[in-house]
Amino acid sequence: MESIKTHGYGASGSLLGGKTLEPMDFERPGPQADEVLIDILYCGVCHSDVHQVENDWNNTIYPCVPGHEIIGKVTFAGANVTKFKVGDTVGVGCMVDSCKSCEACQEGEEQFCLHPHGPTMTYNGYFIPDGSGYNTFGGYSNNIVVKEDFVLSIPKTLDISKAAPILCAGVTTYSPLKHAGIKAGDKVGVVGIGGLGHMAVMIAKAMGAEVTAITTKEEKRESALQLGAGAVLISEDKEAMAKYDRYFNFILVTIPDPFDITPYVSLLKRRGSLVTVGLLAPYKKPLNNMDVASQGRSIGGSLIGGVAETQEVLDFCAEHNIHPQVEMISIEEINDAYDKMKDEDVRFRYVIDNASLKK
Repeated sequence: MESIKTHGYGASGSLLGGKTLEPMDFERPGPQADEVLIDILYCGVCHSDVHQVENDWNNTIYPCVPGHEIIGKVTFAGANVTKFKVGDTVGVGCMVDSCKSCEACQEGEEQFCLHPHGPTMTYNGYFIPDGSGYNTFGGYSNNIVVKEDFVLSIPKTLDISKAAPILCAGVTTYSPLKHAGIKAGDKVGVVGIGGLGHMAVMIAKAMGAEVTAITTKEEKRESALQLGAGAVLISEDKEAMAKYDRYFNFILVTIPDPFDITPYVSLLKRRGSLVTVGLLAPYKKPLNNMDVASQGRSIGGSLIGGVAETQEVLDFCAEHNIHPQVEMISIEEINDAYDKMKDEDVRFRYVIDNASLKK
């Protein structure tokens, strides 16, 4: 098939330092024998989209068309495609390719691909740009071409208008909870009740954990309890924090900006673990290792999840009737949505209804 004409929204890099998204037309290479063409119906808006558009990590390749929480319909399947057919409802997460041959890829953890440039991300090219200018364009668009090995099946019981954030926010929180072996009776703290954190509360609850939502905002108490948290801890209340000293088996921190980790470490019981998933930058203050060593605590990080694990969390959410809490917007509202995200003025997650891109 010849190249595919695509309409989307992206940052050119020429307006306000690339911070404004505007209509953009471009072409995608036509699908090869092992690829499918997907008509995009919905795309989640991730906080990392904002970071990437604004080049906060100093690695953005412009033009930048964000979007890595994609749900759509297959409209064409290459000759060698066996897993999907035209008409299937499918998803695409954070990656669209990897080397497939390294140890990490062979073990189903493509997000840790050991190739020098890492996996190929759904947008902004390689995980580590190699200087070639190679770029990929994401789901703020009307279509996408993806290798079938990186396409996910969407369970029929999931509401496709709400499910897109599972493809990033869902797997990003599910993976560390799964690898920590969270089970019934474990005491889990979730720090930050936003796009990632609200998914973590629901998933940990479904795993059987006793979940405490930890937030700076009293106004999030009721929402956190509705999501399934058994308690809410206001982190700026020192007296309340002291009552949770050495309490949790596991703490998942979803804060996307630099923060002081020290107050949360003291909440871990002996041999407890803390994993951060929202922050891809240094902590605001150095961590005193005595706080870690004195109770045999572990501090770690986690990065999205592999393809198999992403399918796993989709199936898990379908089984437990977990749907992200979303606010639907049109693509024309995306710049306002970014402003509200930066002001923390969003109820958990925006999802773009891509219908307006097809006009």
